[in-house]
Amino acid sequence: MQYHLNGFKAGDPDVHPAAPGHRRAGDPLPETVDVLIAGSGPAGLCLAAQLAGVPQIRTLLVEPKLWPMEKGQADGISVRSMEMFQAFGFAEKVKREAVWINETTFWAPGADAALARVARVQDVPNGTSEMPHVLINQARVHDMFLDIMRNSPSRLEPDYGLKVAGLVVDPGAAEYPVTVTLEHTAPGREGQTATVRANYVIGCDGARSAVRSAIGGALHGDAAHQAWGVMDLLAVTDFPDWRMKSFVRSLDEGILMVLPREGGHLVRLYVELDNLGEHERAADLGMGAEDIIAKARRIFGPFQLDVKEVVWWSIYEIGHRLTDKFDDVPEGEVATRAPRVMLAGDACHTHSPKAGQGMNVSMGDTFNLGWKLISVLTGRADPALLHSYSGERRAAAKGLVEFDHQWARVVGGLAEDDASDGLPRVAREFVNNLPFTCGLTIQYECSALTGAPAFQHLATGLPIGKRFHSAPVVRLADAKPMQLGHCIEVDARFRLFLFAAAGDAGGRDGGVALLCDWLEHDAASPLRRHTAPGLDVDAVIDTRAVFQQGFRALDFATMPTLLRPHVGRYGLCDYEKVFCADLGRGEDLFDARGIDRAVGCIVIVRPDQYVGHVLPLQARDELAAYFAAILRVRG
Repeated sequence: MQYHLNGFKAGDPDVHPAAPGHRRAGDPLPETVDVLIAGSGPAGLCLAAQLAGVPQIRTLLVEPKLWPMEKGQADGISVRSMEMFQAFGFAEKVKREAVWINETTFWAPGADAALARVARVQDVPNGTSEMPHVLINQARVHDMFLDIMRNSPSRLEPDYGLKVAGLVVDPGAAEYPVTVTLEHTAPGREGQTATVRANYVIGCDGARSAVRSAIGGALHGDAAHQAWGVMDLLAVTDFPDWRMKSFVRSLDEGILMVLPREGGHLVRLYVELDNLGEHERAADLGMGAEDIIAKARRIFGPFQLDVKEVVWWSIYEIGHRLTDKFDDVPEGEVATRAPRVMLAGDACHTHSPKAGQGMNVSMGDTFNLGWKLISVLTGRADPALLHSYSGERRAAAKGLVEFDHQWARVVGGLAEDDASDGLPRVAREFVNNLPFTCGLTIQYECSALTGAPAFQHLATGLPIGKRFHSAPVVRLADAKPMQLGHCIEVDARFRLFLFAAAGDAGGRDGGVALLCDWLEHDAASPLRRHTAPGLDVDAVIDTRAVFQQGFRALDFATMPTLLRPHVGRYGLCDYEKVFCADLGRGEDLFDARGIDRAVGCIVIVRPDQYVGHVLPLQARDELAAYFAAILRVRG
């Protein structure tokens, strides 16, 4: 973590100085804003936390509820989301508080019809990520985003007690083309309205999204016509795997899932209830917490379940639905009009909680959108960049809905005979689906943001379009062992990782030095073309290098000046841009990620941690062309 860049600052480095004139929660609503976010769930807060770090972007976050969430709803955090949390700076806090899911067990009737453990599998395969799969109350994830917001220069906080009642887009208006009608929900103010004009509106307002309805969107799909109960509880039981993630299938009472929760005692149960008629809703069943408990006891039998406290419960029905488009631009106007209204999370895709993907994919939506909005609103990129949001995230959501459709039926389906591998079907499918449930199968298609795979052979373990898979390195200046991916922060910057060829020690005639000299000084360099005058050399594109030698074989003082730049108000040296393979621990990044040792390569990483391109170290024209297609000329 770097701070003191522009002068010594005492106290908590996560608390930034407040920007002059920042709006306080409870102040009168502004007439105009740059971004209005509807909904303070995971999608809305993930976006707000990014925008809050840029004080010149005026953001308004409205939420119909009157206070922050305290309990209930989602709890699963995939390893991909944990990697994202690392960029936000709170992954370690989540790891400390959360329960780690290391093993998943499967229970079914044995030979004597009594429940028996029939399979157990490792929940996150070795080598998948440096991060664990964890479970934690969704409200705590909200808290961590809210902390980032209130400690940011903007001091951004949600405006509770407000919902979007409607909006109108004027495509011909150059500024603030979206007129939003907000309605108060607080007691005594119900029905009162206010109007705010915005440059962009992001609908994170759930499955019954008013923003989606206002732009003519609709959710399409089907329902499984199956009711499930979900309950967070404190209980005493003799079920052996109470602190394991478990699938339990009874002989004739259905199934349930056990999900241990944070704190060592709390547990969540998902319990199969009744089938629903074609037009029946879960609410029509008239069931409550005692019905969920009674069904769980029957499934668990002969094990005992003595419930001491019900913390939260709900009954829901499974649905798999996806909206047509994630923004307001009609198909025939894409070439002439940029999006002004966009949807995220449950506003554009809904699914069951069986695979634990709802909160994760929702945050993934706005992690993709956040840097794009920042790039457009700060003038780095043309508004047309925002078209890529719908294209990339709708494809990701479509894959999730299709997967969830299949997985929900596997979990709720009838048992079948074991295959030759000895696993029941649900366990076998669970193992096969682990890359998906870890959040690691998303691969963005070839586009301006995702290059063609002509040089993929130079880094076979870092597929273009997939998330940047971190690996251990040692930082040269201070010999610190760390993960290379942990130098990526939520700051809307691209990263250039230069992987040196064998024998290159950073000297003047080496491939890394020659490329760094061109990047720093040549007028055709993307650093020169896309960084506004007066900004630090790494303000838009952050260049880092990784060498094959151990750290004692290299000299930081002889590294190219681009890799030890002088930045900030005082021109202090940045000592954190040069890394070496971690040879002492036998975890060589070049081997682990299939980097061509003979020639090295460039790996471009987008601000959302996805690999944008892989190129040779000599590919000056291709490197310049990649950024020219995304960023404006600012030099």
